[in-house]
Amino acid sequence: MRDPLSQREHQSTRTVLRVVGPILLLAGVTCLVIGTANLFTSRGAPTLFWLNFVGLPLIFVGIVMTFSGFMGKVTRYMGREQGPAVSHTFNEIAKGTQPGVRDTFRAIREGLAGEADASSRACPACGTTNDADARFCDDCGGSMPVARDCHSCGEPNDATARFCDACGEALEPA
Repeated sequence: MRDPLSQREHQSTRTVLRVVGPILLLAGVTCLVIGTANLFTSRGAPTLFWLNFVGLPLIFVGIVMTFSGFMGKVTRYMGREQGPAVSHTFNEIAKGTQPGVRDTFRAIREGLAGEADASSRACPACGTTNDADARFCDDCGGSMPVARDCHSCGEPNDATARFCDACGEALEPA
């Protein structure tokens, strides 16, 4: 918890910034208006043009002090306004990338474990690794496609292949 003395000092500093900042801003704008008006309305050499050089720094300091005095309120307001939108956007992006991330990690896990070899194959429905001779998936129970031999050269091909890997002949529909 904050020290009450430093909290009071902080509050008084914020109050000074909130009061003095707008006063300096108003003084700067007034100097700028008078100096610019004198420049364009004087018949001879402008005598109050120097007020522009006083007004511009006063405007800058007034804006900075005012902004500093209200910075906490502005930040809290922006957080309340933007927080839900940012959270929703992040959740939507995460939801859209989950399948890709899941597939990537499954491939990494299979590669590290050495599961993706000739003695196993993945279920087309859920992606679970099963034995090479399995007729049904161990996880979802879906039927596993059976390898087909080419009628031309006799080479085995994937069950989903339309053409032979070895000779290129069209495979008979399953």
